[in-house]
Amino acid sequence: MDWVERTAQLRQWTRSGVRAPHKPLLFLYALSRFQQDADGELRYSAVEQDLRRLLAEYGPGNRTTPAYPFHHLVSDGVWEVRTERGTGSPGTGVRELRATGAAGRLTPQLRAALRREPSLLGRLTRVLLDLNFPPSLHGELCEAVGLELEEAETGRLSAARRQRDRRMREMVLTAYEYQCAFCGYDGRIGAVPVGLEAAHVRWWAFDGPDDIDNGLCLCSLHHKLLDKGVLGIGDGHRILVSQSFVGRSTAAREHVITLAGRSVIGPQPGVRPIAAAHRSWHTSQVFHGSPRHDRLIADPAVT
Repeated sequence: MDWVERTAQLRQWTRSGVRAPHKPLLFLYALSRFQQDADGELRYSAVEQDLRRLLAEYGPGNRTTPAYPFHHLVSDGVWEVRTERGTGSPGTGVRELRATGAAGRLTPQLRAALRREPSLLGRLTRVLLDLNFPPSLHGELCEAVGLELEEAETGRLSAARRQRDRRMREMVLTAYEYQCAFCGYDGRIGAVPVGLEAAHVRWWAFDGPDDIDNGLCLCSLHHKLLDKGVLGIGDGHRILVSQSFVGRSTAAREHVITLAGRSVIGPQPGVRPIAAAHRSWHTSQVFHGSPRHDRLIADPAVT
């Protein structure tokens, strides 16, 4: 049985690029728990809050429940659920999962394969990350679920991935004249830019193309905040800042909150700006909550 291929083909609800990372997040969490206790079970009532937090932080902004993947991952042949009544999930109802003592874990066949071939855990993790999340979040996600991967286990699997355009980074940085499109940062060491990255607005894992009109040159901080849904791009290519973001320090105000309503810097004349379809995807699938109002607009007394 090819577990890598099976992992790459997890059945997820999808339509027009809508993100549904519920199963990948549960699978990553289950792999981390296998790493800690190969025979342990995940009782739904005990892990519900952990899974809810992962979905809130790494899923779309809309509300969702961890009961959905806990039940439906069974259909992919990598996960099993049992209750106090025996084998089988009682469904996607949160109350039923709690009341019946539902517990899940990786299937016996997959657990046996992971024992025989320890490096398989790293390969499965890489596929789940590559196909569902941008690279800027991979390390953070592993930390969030508690996965510890040896460097030898995290080699990328080209068979499970579309081929990236290696020219993307240089094209985007050139288009934005080697400065962050949000804050203008343009640091270099000699002639080499440092702390500047090419960000996909519509994530590559969700059919975001390696095109200029889907790319932004951003500093590392603002790239991470874009991917986490703190920042976005609205109509008129103005920067959105989530009302959910809280920062009381001077740094948080200067580097994040005061960006609300500012125009994106660039690209240079003759280069296509971010396409409306990609901006819309990011707003609906990644951006969290409602945007803050620009202080100059919200308070007419401020001039």
